[in-house]
Amino acid sequence: MRAIGWIFAAAAAVFSYTADAQVTYPARPVRMIVPFTPGSPIEIPARAVGQRLADTMGQQFLIDNRPGASGTIGTELVAKAPRDGYTIMVTNCSHSSNPSQYKKLPYDSLADFAPITQINATYGNLLVVHPSVPARSVKEFIALAKAMPGRLNYASAGIGSPPHITGAVFASMAGIKLTHVPYKGTSVAFNDVLSGYIEVMFASPTFTRSFILAGRVRALGIGGPRRTPMFPEVPTFNEAGLTGFDVTCYHGMWFPAGVPAEIVRRVHAEAAKAIALPEVRKHLMDNGLVPVGSSPEEFADFLRKDIARQASIASKIGITPQ
Repeated sequence: MRAIGWIFAAAAAVFSYTADAQVTYPARPVRMIVPFTPGSPIEIPARAVGQRLADTMGQQFLIDNRPGASGTIGTELVAKAPRDGYTIMVTNCSHSSNPSQYKKLPYDSLADFAPITQINATYGNLLVVHPSVPARSVKEFIALAKAMPGRLNYASAGIGSPPHITGAVFASMAGIKLTHVPYKGTSVAFNDVLSGYIEVMFASPTFTRSFILAGRVRALGIGGPRRTPMFPEVPTFNEAGLTGFDVTCYHGMWFPAGVPAEIVRRVHAEAAKAIALPEVRKHLMDNGLVPVGSSPEEFADFLRKDIARQASIASKIGITPQ
């Protein structure tokens, strides 16, 4: 009888905690770790959704930039954070590619996280060049690169980052040699492209738009399967002759694994409502993003498939884990 009493007591305690989590969460500000430098493209969906979560849930959702090592430093912080629902990760498709880029990660990209939602998909990265580069189309750029193998440099936000993967796939499919120069974030990488120190970058339409419009860089093509409404005149790499080229990215939200399911469901419900708002959808689309708002289960299935896809890409383009 005493054993049965303990069982009922334990069950009651769990029920009490669950009910309390539902009623009181969040009782204090929630930290949203973005594992990239301030001003990176990921902050557009992070801030849009975070602000709506703050409005509907009554607490601040504060962005905490923790850049470095293609997002793995900030990602590790989330993986090892308390399972209380007060730490959320918002990151991009580097979360899928990093398992193929590093021999040993300090976390398991699937097992150590609880997916909340895929916020959006992207149209892929633009191939942008400094005005000093004498190429005005993808075809001309490929011809130039073939004439000077290894002498054109492309910047990225780090090994395994979307700009790196896009550039490596592009070089492989085009049969050219480009020199990869990894940085610790998009902003610092792009600054060297603007200065002309680096000639090339494969970067998001959102991040590069104002600089393209100002003539400080030139857009030649885009890596997704369709043109971005932001630059409808810029052809896809597929249209430009690289048949089948399709490298896009995503932005999503995760808790560390072990956060109570009730908290995961509540945050997902509020995030999905936010992503469905007309003004949020417009904001995302105006910034070259495709709203999604998937369920935790849908996002988990997507991640399993995307990690496998990224591994296949890494193998095909000969990327050796470091």
